Amino acid sequence: MLDHRTIAEDPEGTRRRLARRPSFDPAQLERVLQVLSERSRCLTETQALQAERNQQNKAMKAVFQKGTDAEKAEARAAQKASSERVKALEERASELEAELHGLLLAIPNLPADDIPDGADESANRVVRTVGEPPQFEFEPKDHVALASEGWKQLDFERAAKLAGSRFSVLFDDMARLERALAHFMLDVHVREHGYREVSVPFLVNTDALTGTGQLPKFEADQFKVPFTEHTDYWLIPTAEVPLTNLYADTILEPADGALPHGFCAHTPCFRKEAGAAGRDTRGILRQHQFHKVELVRFAEPENGPAELEHLVGHAEAILQKLELHYRVSLLCAGDMSANAAKCYDLEVWLPGQSAYREISSCSWFGDYQARRAKIRYRSEAKAKPRLVHTLNGSGLAVGRTAIALLEQHQRRDGTVRVPEALQPYVGADQMPGPGVGGSGPAGS
Repeated sequence: MLDHRTIAEDPEGTRRRLARRPSFDPAQLERVLQVLSERSRCLTETQALQAERNQQNKAMKAVFQKGTDAEKAEARAAQKASSERVKALEERASELEAELHGLLLAIPNLPADDIPDGADESANRVVRTVGEPPQFEFEPKDHVALASEGWKQLDFERAAKLAGSRFSVLFDDMARLERALAHFMLDVHVREHGYREVSVPFLVNTDALTGTGQLPKFEADQFKVPFTEHTDYWLIPTAEVPLTNLYADTILEPADGALPHGFCAHTPCFRKEAGAAGRDTRGILRQHQFHKVELVRFAEPENGPAELEHLVGHAEAILQKLELHYRVSLLCAGDMSANAAKCYDLEVWLPGQSAYREISSCSWFGDYQARRAKIRYRSEAKAKPRLVHTLNGSGLAVGRTAIALLEQHQRRDGTVRVPEALQPYVGADQMPGPGVGGSGPAGS
């Protein structure tokens, strides 16, 4: 959420920066400015009336001591009118405050100055490419041809019977690979990058989703779970939500340890993908339920941009250890999420599609989320609290990592080489394992 004081002090600068987001409706900002102006008038008039009423109270003493009945009645009437006007102004100010809060929740973050302009992904800037696309002496298959049609270990028909489209059931090596990748990622981030592993709820309340910015703007993509007449829960779209809200309504003290703080978690993620109808319907690239290892960092404002570079490096380390070719792109203002100030996408090469596809988004939010969730810190005892800067990124999306691994490390005979770093977790140097590949689930 933006600071209304910044908007009021620099409306032209705010207009200019938000105009870099092509989807932003400038009428939203104009209404904010109108509300701020009216609220300011209400507060100014209230203060003037309160000062006037204080003077009336002093004059009342003299009137009631020496005044006539008519003068006393007039004084009472004036005091009552003043009190009623103050009450009306205070009520209007409260209404405006509530409207302002709702308006600010819907306004996106200000894009960082150093990101490119543009309306969509065509304006994103590739900042580096790591490795080379694998070369094959045969026609490479996609992950569906390998694991579903070939190994019979990726089943969409059974998933459809259980839950509908855009779900999958994994058997044998595919199920083992999903588990192995998550454990491998967590171990790297905890042991090598210093993150603190957390097991979090997969259901959160409305306040948590509002704090990280999924609500109210992206409600259509969320799975709501009504609980009681007065309470709703939501299935998490990403572990970013519970991890970031670990510090909601909190002032971090020096005794809590110096910033930055980093948390990681492996969770299922649930998304309706309402805005992606008809896209990526083949395989497990885009599903309603998928697994992800999420990284969240809390930093001092001065270090926010540098922490983003660290975060990207942590996600890249997983791709490098898995010997996967990828590139890093800096997103333009029009392709970036509404909550982010700056965002890098890690895009892995998928030979089955002959295309790069996003496997991780790493974002710096400035104090946008911290203001919504009320996350502050003190750099030293008794110092004035300041808003932290929050960051998050996938480290990585497990299903998409599995896709990349299958497609980049496939062999002519339909097997897949397991990278050395992952072999202790899979328990083999290739997939499918002996006596498993192609057998399919019982009853198939």
